[in-house]
Amino acid sequence: MKTCQLKKISTMSVYDRPREKIINRGAESLSDIELMAILIGSGSKQHPVEKIASKSLRLIDESKDILEADDFLSIEGIGPAKATLLAASMELSRRIYSPRNRKIKSPGDIYPLLSHYGDRQQEYFFSICLNGAHEVIDVKTVSKGILNRAIIHPREIFGTAIELRSASIVVAHNHPSGNLEPSKEDRDITYRLQEAGMLLGIELLDHVVFSHKGYFSFLEEGEI
Repeated sequence: MKTCQLKKISTMSVYDRPREKIINRGAESLSDIELMAILIGSGSKQHPVEKIASKSLRLIDESKDILEADDFLSIEGIGPAKATLLAASMELSRRIYSPRNRKIKSPGDIYPLLSHYGDRQQEYFFSICLNGAHEVIDVKTVSKGILNRAIIHPREIFGTAIELRSASIVVAHNHPSGNLEPSKEDRDITYRLQEAGMLLGIELLDHVVFSHKGYFSFLEEGEI
């Protein structure tokens, strides 16, 4: 898995090392853990940079809020200098590239918001709340782990949408296997949420299934 098992950088060919890749192929060619390794810079014999990067990424995945420097200090191998760099990087990214107010014109506009989750080992389920102009109000991680009807309950999806006075929502989740074909469970969840949205007056516009290879849209395929 790309996000959790980064090959030891010192054993990589020069061309495949994160810093060289970002120069020669662009930042989009790197996995999340490789980008994190660049921010961290270096590790030690006891705490290799790839392991620090993996733990940092896991901390971010499990957090519901923007992390502060003190949060990163909980990771062995990260001192005050690296912790403040990581916290500053996250805050700057939030300010400049926040998905809020992005206009969604097609399912293809959803994929870039979440594509970096495409190579995660676990399944993540997201709810994207939109206003009347189809602009993003909020992106919420609803669950992490194996998806089922009990976990993906309409109240978990529509609670935030109601609170934010959303006009519509899009839901999305990743398939760690890379297979983009929706499962029976995926379809059951979609139609259950579609019915709930009709009752609440908050339309479910689409369900996007994605991986590192691309995405499947229920809307584009005429299944919603």
